[in-house]
Amino acid sequence: MTVTSPPAGATPKPRLTPREKLLNRIQKDIPIVGRPYRVIAEEVGLSEAEALEILREVKAEGVLRQVSAIFDTRTLGYQSSLVAAVYAEDQLDAGAEVVNGHPGVSHNYRRNHNFNLWYTIAVPPESNLEAHVQKLHETSGAQLTRLMPTLHLFKIGVEFDMSGQEDWNAKAKPQYTSEQRNIGYAVTDLDRAFVTEFQKDLPVTEEPYADACAALGLSIEEVSAHAQKMKEAGALRRVSAVFRHQKAGFTFNAMGVWAVPQEEVAETGRRMAEFKAVSHCYLRPTYPEWPYTIFTMVHGRSKEEAFGKIEAIEQEVASGVDYDILYSTKEYKKIRLEFYKPEFYSWARENLGTEA
Repeated sequence: MTVTSPPAGATPKPRLTPREKLLNRIQKDIPIVGRPYRVIAEEVGLSEAEALEILREVKAEGVLRQVSAIFDTRTLGYQSSLVAAVYAEDQLDAGAEVVNGHPGVSHNYRRNHNFNLWYTIAVPPESNLEAHVQKLHETSGAQLTRLMPTLHLFKIGVEFDMSGQEDWNAKAKPQYTSEQRNIGYAVTDLDRAFVTEFQKDLPVTEEPYADACAALGLSIEEVSAHAQKMKEAGALRRVSAVFRHQKAGFTFNAMGVWAVPQEEVAETGRRMAEFKAVSHCYLRPTYPEWPYTIFTMVHGRSKEEAFGKIEAIEQEVASGVDYDILYSTKEYKKIRLEFYKPEFYSWARENLGTEA
């Protein structure tokens, strides 16, 4: 089946409504100022009160999951990886439950592949990531487990087109890439305190940062200045809204995996990351049973849309490249990673006999 995006410019598209502009805008960046929603409301043609009413409504509906800061795990010293594992079908649910019990596991899905369980895990700087994954391999009954860490980050940044008008092959410069990371960054006590406060779900109010400022003992101007330092270091990506994919209408995800030759990965990955439909684009290691170098994640309102977005990438960037499309058939766990959680250290003591 060939699925293609309608040609750009074939028919005039209606202008975005202020509501659509608002919902698109808050996924990009929410400024750290005293009244951020007043600033954003003015940009999209709404009053502050109107913007807050819309956001409270979409949060009550469950579409808006939370508003919080997004941090870079590696710049903060955390070790993280995507993990792919093989389970017997009758052991998969039980194995996934064991994996879910790890406090550093934030996402866990069954996918349509021999590698039928895929999860992400992050551990603090003092921890041994491989030891944690090995323990999960042993206790969950996996037949085979492969670490698939990020070798190069071409793009990360989930932004849903809430208008439904964007072409599947629309382009934009990636907001966050490996070039923004500072792996040698020294995390300070203030950084830790900032992370602890800003990883919380910030209230949808006129002054959403008031509680965080009070907890840190800093003015909004001082907090904003420190946030800028963390951004420049790559530790803080942005403060933004996060939507629940399915509640927002994006019920289908597709992970395109591409066997791009090593000598072509840099240019191909860069071009794939420019597709606005791509939320994540990574270079990952290969294995004898896994030849794919580049991973691209897209979301769609239907399987046809998600697959069509992958095919648009294939047509423009990867013609002739061997690729596959993996999609979730069951969601076992999906949470925001929380840093410096005491539960993590308890798990390490109980399962590894170590403090981390």
